[in-house]
Amino acid sequence: MTLRFKVVIPARYASTRLPGKPLRNIAGRPMIAHVCEKAQQSGAEEVVVATDDERIRQAVTDLGLCAIMTRADHQSGTERIAEVAEQCGWAGHEIIVNLQGDEPLVPPELIQELAAVLAGQQQAGIATLAAEIVDQEEIFNPNAVKVVLNKDSNALYFSRAPIPWDRDGFAHQEKKASHKMPYFRHIGMYAYTVDFLKRYCQWDASVLETVESLEQLRILWHGEAIRVKVIDKVPPAGVDTEKDLIRVDRLMRAV
Repeated sequence: MTLRFKVVIPARYASTRLPGKPLRNIAGRPMIAHVCEKAQQSGAEEVVVATDDERIRQAVTDLGLCAIMTRADHQSGTERIAEVAEQCGWAGHEIIVNLQGDEPLVPPELIQELAAVLAGQQQAGIATLAAEIVDQEEIFNPNAVKVVLNKDSNALYFSRAPIPWDRDGFAHQEKKASHKMPYFRHIGMYAYTVDFLKRYCQWDASVLETVESLEQLRILWHGEAIRVKVIDKVPPAGVDTEKDLIRVDRLMRAV
């Protein structure tokens, strides 16, 4: 059976750390063009940029690609994608991969793999990725979100804290994990069904997501399963700052 999925790329102009980020130049082209190219290479049947800014919409259209204007009051990319699905009239079973507009180095095969994870099971309406943590310091880094899985590879919990807490290994000052079990870092790519997105938009924010500042905790709070695929390594980092932009530009020009 042929894998069918769509990619929606949320793209905002008003980034705090890097204003106009989707339109910043990388290797002679706007960053959003590179992200769209990766999405097209993944085998997606449709690629749509979701934006609330006319400058981004125009730039994407000038590239011969599809862009849809969405409301400006969305609190998350997930809500923006839900609006796109509604505007396009996509059926409830359709799979959508959320590809952030600042990920020009994402491997196209990873996008397809994530869609296949969701398509290959019936328990969850959403799937995401994780990779084993190999650097002990990363376990204690609050910017590295950790995830604990159950036996079915569904998420039990996400946290900025070191979970699970290794009582024996962390009892000493140097806090070394005892390797009784692996630690996983969450990779913030998601695939959803349209039906899931409709449910998500009806939920209020949860206390957990507010405390941890992690949107995905709303899903667990409301009793939904999140399927997690563990991959071999973390994909290349995206663009958050001017320094990141310079790094990625050099990498892409060297290819």
